[in-house]
Amino acid sequence: MNVDENSPLFAIAIAAELSGMHPQTLRQYDRLGMVSPRRTAGQSRRYTMRDVVQLREIARLSAEGLNLEGIRRILDLENQVNALTARVHELEATLADELLARPGRRVFAAGVEGDVISLRTGERAKKANQLVVWRPFGPRG
Repeated sequence: MNVDENSPLFAIAIAAELSGMHPQTLRQYDRLGMVSPRRTAGQSRRYTMRDVVQLREIARLSAEGLNLEGIRRILDLENQVNALTARVHELEATLADELLARPGRRVFAAGVEGDVISLRTGERAKKANQLVVWRPFGPRG
């Protein structure tokens, strides 16, 4: 059995105790859609650790004076940011895989004059064989 923060483990009494709230408050938040516990076959609520953390966040925001609609909006925005962040990571991984798998991809290097040089995979930049001598006080004579 794989248990993580999204596993529905806690009955309402345990979730209420972990979040420091009354079970009736949890039922109200469920009705308002602020926390959506999963249901068993017998329709009992089962809360995840993520739900408990969200309930604690609701309590914190409420203690700071926010009303329930404001709290609901904040939670919606946080959930949207989390979903978008996960999507960005997914797209970055897909792009990285695609770039690594694409034949003939190009690598870039800096030239002697600071210009950009395009190289094929496995090709090395040509190095200049010149020696530059620096004389801080001018030519000796």
